[in-house]
Amino acid sequence: MANDKPRALITGLTGQDGSYLAELLLEQGYDVYGVVRRSSTETYDRINHFKEKISFVQADLTDQVSMIDAIDEVRPSEVYNLAAQSFVPTSWKQPILTGDVTALGATRVLESIRVVDKKIKFYQASSSEMFGKVQEVPQTETTSFYPRSPYGVAKAYAHWITVNYRESYDMFACSGILFNHESPRRGLEFVTRKVTDGVARIKLGVAKELRLGNLDAQRDWGYALDYVRAMWLMLQQDTADDYVISSSEMHTVREMCEIAFARVDLDMNDHVVVDERFYRPAEVQELLGDCSKAKKNLGWEPKVSFKALIEMMVDADMDRVKAEIRT
Repeated sequence: MANDKPRALITGLTGQDGSYLAELLLEQGYDVYGVVRRSSTETYDRINHFKEKISFVQADLTDQVSMIDAIDEVRPSEVYNLAAQSFVPTSWKQPILTGDVTALGATRVLESIRVVDKKIKFYQASSSEMFGKVQEVPQTETTSFYPRSPYGVAKAYAHWITVNYRESYDMFACSGILFNHESPRRGLEFVTRKVTDGVARIKLGVAKELRLGNLDAQRDWGYALDYVRAMWLMLQQDTADDYVISSSEMHTVREMCEIAFARVDLDMNDHVVVDERFYRPAEVQELLGDCSKAKKNLGWEPKVSFKALIEMMVDADMDRVKAEIRT
């Protein structure tokens, strides 16, 4: 008997978004496949608790032939391109790699779908960093892009190449313009986890201070699990389109610190040190998304508040650091 279960292929499976998306798709009854690069070390921490339910296929976004082979082997009904060099500060240190993986990588996936089967639905992980030096507040699907980092520029290319393939080849290709989304699975290099991990370490006596850059930088932060649900909803529509996914609220790094330290009954002013080494060469000031279109067309809206998100992350890091201390 033929397997009638929908089949999804995810690049960036082992990242924050990929891990949550894979769990969501498994709950929806999908066969889930993840693209993994050949590596001497395996980094499956985020998916270890359900890894046995997933199939893996070896490929690399920088290699066209491997992507064609992967899609031809899996023959998915949906492809989610979440893989990228996604840490903004690193994009200044490695701008060419960022362009190759984040911009041309999306092109290679789209071209692979075009070659193998144009009926495959495609999701591109676009980013609010494309707005950069914002041209209007809040930002919508029609706001002009003005990226302020190599990462933002690469994401803008990937976004527009997705539109181009949709319009040129009649492919179901869409982009989710996701504003900052966080979780306990966020990498430690990102400011949200840097804060919540730092708070846990200070509270538990293994650190004394937390060094940060611009405390007045503002972002529109949401919960990653809410946001991957929007990705899936985009590919369930009759027509491919692009959507801003955001909380439609803006908060500062300072507010984040206040919530995080208060969660463990500490005062941020006793522990936070501003360090100009962590300032960006070109700061992005007012990223604020308007997700009205997603609410109307997808029936989507965020469920977890900013305060609840930061407290959830602090609690998770407290548990993790306690476990580290015990071992």
